[in-house]
Amino acid sequence: MSGQNTRLDEARTLYARMMAAASGSSDPRLERIFELVPREAFLPPGPWHIMVEHRLVETPSADPALLYQNALVVLDRQKGINNGEPFLHAAWIGAVQPGAGETVTQIGAGGGYYSAILSMLVLPGGKVTAYEIDPVLARAAKHNLEPFENATIVHKDAVTAKLPRSDVIYVNAGVVAPPSQWLQALKPGGRLVFPWRPANGIGLAVLATRKPTGFALRVLGGAWFIPCSGASDEAITVKQPGRREAQRVRSIVLTADREPDASAVAVYPELWFSSQPPGKDPG
Repeated sequence: MSGQNTRLDEARTLYARMMAAASGSSDPRLERIFELVPREAFLPPGPWHIMVEHRLVETPSADPALLYQNALVVLDRQKGINNGEPFLHAAWIGAVQPGAGETVTQIGAGGGYYSAILSMLVLPGGKVTAYEIDPVLARAAKHNLEPFENATIVHKDAVTAKLPRSDVIYVNAGVVAPPSQWLQALKPGGRLVFPWRPANGIGLAVLATRKPTGFALRVLGGAWFIPCSGASDEAITVKQPGRREAQRVRSIVLTADREPDASAVAVYPELWFSSQPPGKDPG
């Protein structure tokens, strides 16, 4: 048993170091937090199924040490719901930089693993409100997060719900366009990270930051998530970007603030994506 415990401890230590490196962040807390939060506590009992190039591979045993790798682990095979790829989430967390005392809203809690990580990063004084629309997952996440007193699971549709004022909004489901109320829920300096799916075959992770002049936007890389219920219908699209156009986005503009202009890359009823930084005249 001591040998097995040593193997698990070593696997967690290496995993935490890799996660800190993948984050691109200099925050010294990241490595320790990823080492402390047990991934297996947020998953169904093993053996587990790991996704590799769209194929499932079953772990040879229920040894939790097998989970401490950059592997997407299945939560609900039928619904296509997974505990997401760790390096991707590390990079997102490094990009949004959750800090002590901040308020985080997560959309798509799954089993609660990344909710737990976020909740520790906003200590002391911060809190995480995690929305999960699936009732089974919401119950599981609520149970899994009981030791994390500053994390709350809400079983509601985050697309239609009024979100709390947030320093960080962390979205774990693909959207054609973010609902305008998500942007409006951001505090000054607030950060919204989400998987943007403006067209079939285009999947980008993007980071929106609320500036005094508007919402600055930065592409973080590729990202493929299950569609967000209520925010993934391409039929709402007024103007759809191509792959190269999507890579050029630099800001999001609420239509109520300004109608689309010549810089518009993608247009939707409530907002549009611009190739210009916020506040800059395309002329």
